[in-house]
Amino acid sequence: MSKRVAMQLDFSATGRLRVWLVTLAGMIFCAGAALFVDSFNFPTMTADEFRRAIAVDLLLPSALAGPLLFLLMSKIRQLAIAQRDLAKLASTDSLTAVLNRGAFTMMVDAYLEQSRAHANLRSGALLVIDADHFKNINDRFGHQLGDEALKLIAGTIKGMLRGADIVGRVGGEEFGVFLPGATPEEARTVAERIRQAVGSLKLPLPAISDEITVSIGGVTYNGLATYDHLFSLADERLYGAKATGRNRVLFRHFTDPPLAA
Repeated sequence: MSKRVAMQLDFSATGRLRVWLVTLAGMIFCAGAALFVDSFNFPTMTADEFRRAIAVDLLLPSALAGPLLFLLMSKIRQLAIAQRDLAKLASTDSLTAVLNRGAFTMMVDAYLEQSRAHANLRSGALLVIDADHFKNINDRFGHQLGDEALKLIAGTIKGMLRGADIVGRVGGEEFGVFLPGATPEEARTVAERIRQAVGSLKLPLPAISDEITVSIGGVTYNGLATYDHLFSLADERLYGAKATGRNRVLFRHFTDPPLAA
């Protein structure tokens, strides 16, 4: 069972438990309120009247409030699940199942903004990964095979990352990877692992021997940074990698203020 499926099942089980607990708490509260109101009449009741009053005060909330509370909490839970699913759809690229450009940019921006208040967060790396000659795949074999190739690339990239790393599709065949806290050596290692792993992929048709390769531009930083600045620097290195033969990794590093290229 995947971690993602396990988390969904855990969310579902927790939600059902919360519905039952809130329903039970509501029934107890209603019964307690009924008993409190009736308690002023208890001294004047006979023994039979007292027993009937207690029974009514306990059973009526169970019969009326219980089902209503359960229905209300179930609807609230369904709404919460629907909102979670909508948020996921809005932030996920439908083809590759990684973050879309907007969500990726927002998450990296949020981390960099948080780093302004926490000096220990002011380092990391941003990679821009682009599939080489991808138009040829679409032109020769069709967009369906091209889509399969993009899924393979996205899955391979995700498999090379740590739990805290962020990956998103930022263009047609272009992916962004943010590595919070990564040193220059760690970032280069991750980039090379991605390049080599993608290079070992084969398109899902036996008659096609074309390899999929990627060029990677990366920037490591130590200091305050913005997403736009990091992306611009990584994108420059990406174009450098493509201009010098493709299927390679080029990096630069900057501090605050930036070093010369």
